[in-house]
Amino acid sequence: MAVKAKKHLGQHFLTDKNICLKIAAQYRNHNGCNKVLEIGPGMGALTDFLLQREELDLYVMDIDRDSIAYLNDHYPALTDKIIEADFLKMDLKKIMGDAPFGVVGNFPYNISSQILFKCLDHRNQIPEIMGMFQKEVAERVAEKPGSKTYGIMSVLLQAFYDIEYCFTVDEHVFNPPPKVKSGVIRCTRNSRETFPCNEKLFIQVVKMSFNQRRKTIRNSIKQLIGGTNFDHPFLTLRPERLSVEDFIELTQAVEKIDRTAVSE
Repeated sequence: MAVKAKKHLGQHFLTDKNICLKIAAQYRNHNGCNKVLEIGPGMGALTDFLLQREELDLYVMDIDRDSIAYLNDHYPALTDKIIEADFLKMDLKKIMGDAPFGVVGNFPYNISSQILFKCLDHRNQIPEIMGMFQKEVAERVAEKPGSKTYGIMSVLLQAFYDIEYCFTVDEHVFNPPPKVKSGVIRCTRNSRETFPCNEKLFIQVVKMSFNQRRKTIRNSIKQLIGGTNFDHPFLTLRPERLSVEDFIELTQAVEKIDRTAVSE
């Protein structure tokens, strides 16, 4: 019995096996990571091809009870690794322990950005993210400085992952077909062992800068620099002009401000 896609879960089941094969084949086992969690497997279109990669230790997670029942019926070899849970709310260590694991999937569009940010929170345990997103989200993650698409998500993901936009997928290969095209990206953890500035401050600087992206950075982060004499060449620019390394440099400079001189 087939599972009916549920609109409120953002389900669009991938029906083109060639696309599923391409996604499964492009998971790169970054840093030797063979343990993989597939999110939103639905009826297992992608699961079939991930299972063909015998080196992978595959787990699947879905919030949809109908999908879980289908997977238990059709994938008996995965019985102990089929997890009914909400990825966004799940304590991942209860499933994966402290072991590194990759995240793969045809991700539900209505929560795809949240999935990326949760992976970012667990970046030291997730060396690779590989899968399909709404094309707009995929492009935003992979975008380079200088465009209107480049933003908070671009900078924060690229600060910790190398991003590759792999290919675009048309609407007609899904059931039901979405109203937008999709994009497949691969995110592999970069070589930073330690972050070169205060991470919380870095995130704050990035978010404040893009929350008022039409303003110069000086105006956007004035709460951080207050009434000091702090100056920096980047303050005259708009945030889309700054690379990840530029934001790191700016954060390092903000860290050095004499806080006793900041006006209330």
